[in-house]
Formats: sequence, structure tokens, C-alpha cells
Amino acid sequence: MSTAAVTLSGKVAFLTGAASGIGRAAAIAFAQAGADVALVDVNQDGLEETALQVQRLDRRPLVLRADVSSDEETRRAVDETVKGFGRLDCAFNNAGIEGKNAKTAELAVADWDRVIAVNLRSIFLSMRYEIPHMLQQGGGAIVNCASVAGLVGFAGLPAYTASKHAVVGLTKTASLEYATQNIRINAVAPGVIDTPMIERFTGGTAEGRKAMESLEPIGRMAKPEEVASAVVWLCSDAASYVLGYTLAVDGGFVAR
Repeated sequence: MSTAAVTLSGKVAFLTGAASGIGRAAAIAFAQAGADVALVDVNQDGLEETALQVQRLDRRPLVLRADVSSDEETRRAVDETVKGFGRLDCAFNNAGIEGKNAKTAELAVADWDRVIAVNLRSIFLSMRYEIPHMLQQGGGAIVNCASVAGLVGFAGLPAYTASKHAVVGLTKTASLEYATQNIRINAVAPGVIDTPMIERFTGGTAEGRKAMESLEPIGRMAKPEEVASAVVWLCSDAASYVLGYTLAVDGGFVAR
């Protein structure tokens, strides 16, 4: 899937978790498709680097440092996007953390709460403020970032797995609520993607990378750009009849 045949010229995209990894790749992919982009993250330095890459593609970035687990900061980020660009056509609600590795009965409550706040509450809040603007202008497209951990269980990651399963359910529910109002809401479920999160899982070692790659039937990790192209496609008119769907971009991980 390539963004070469997809056009979002004149559109505005709102992206959370835009400072690195899949979020940065998505920002670049949206810009390549012709969209201006609002970049949201808590990592200011990472946001600035993403913005530079968007500018090199002759598109306009808007840098918005915000914690999207915060109601007020999420509302402000969405409102500033509409104020700055005049509209909001696409959203990729992507911010997420993996949390600590622990069995369910051993996970600290604070760790559980933090993962649920960043991975699930942030998507609820983002849609809560994105959807009214899209309704006002007559439509839009939203993609939420789930994970293969939203489709199968992962021992040792109870909060992460629960949050991503909930993202899938929330996406289905919201898509039904706004299906007749020209707002399409879908999700992507990435597999093992070569990002800073996976680097933490591997410990930065060749052995760790090999172990992660062995999980994938395709025999390799994905590049963030491979997920980004799927996100842009879901936001484009090429996916005009797709809603409420969670697209696994996973090298066959959940096909087994």
C-alpha cells in the first residue's frame, strides 16, 4: 500500500504521538499526500524534528505540545488546530505507551492507570473534541491506533493489552454512532514495528531483535512507514466504504 496514489490535498490532519515512530512516519505520509498537519506530543524536541520533515515536503506543520491524557490539554490542541488551519479533516489518534512488564496480579495500580490514561482515555478525549468539529464541517475520517495486542492476549502486558482491546471496541462503537453523518472511524493494529517502543522490548540487542522478528510470519519487523501508509489510506476517499474496521498491519501475526 502506497500513499503515491492517495491524495489529501487541501486537507488538515491531527496526529497524536507525532514526535517519533509511527506518529512521525504518519505525519510525513500525510504531508506527502498533500495534507497540512497538526503535530501533538509531550516531546517538544521530537515534535520540532517531525515539523522540519513536514516543512521539507512544502506542507504546513503546527506544533502542539500537549498531554492527550488530559481533558483540557486535548481540547486545547484540537481547538488550536481548527483555529490555525480553519478545519479538521483527518485524525490519527496514535499516542501510546507499553507500560511495565508484569503479571496481572503483580502490576501496580499506578502503572495500570497510566497506561489506560495514555492509550485509551486519550483516544476517547481526542474523538470527543475531533468529532464535533467534523460534524460542523460535514464530515471527516478518524483512525485510532490499536495493536495486535488488541486482537490477541499478551502475557505480562495486562494494561497494554486491555487498553488496546478497548480501543478496538471504542472504535466500533463510535463508528456506528456517526456512520450516517459522513464521519468514518477505523483503527489500525500494528504488529512488530521498528520503533523506539520495540527497541525497549529488545533491549537494543541483536538477539532481542531476532526474537521479536521471529514472532512475525513474514520474517521481519515492519517499517513505521508501512503502518503510516495504511493510516493515510483509511483517511482517504479510497477507503470511502470502510468504517468500524480494525486493519491489522502485522505481517501475518494474528493469522496463525
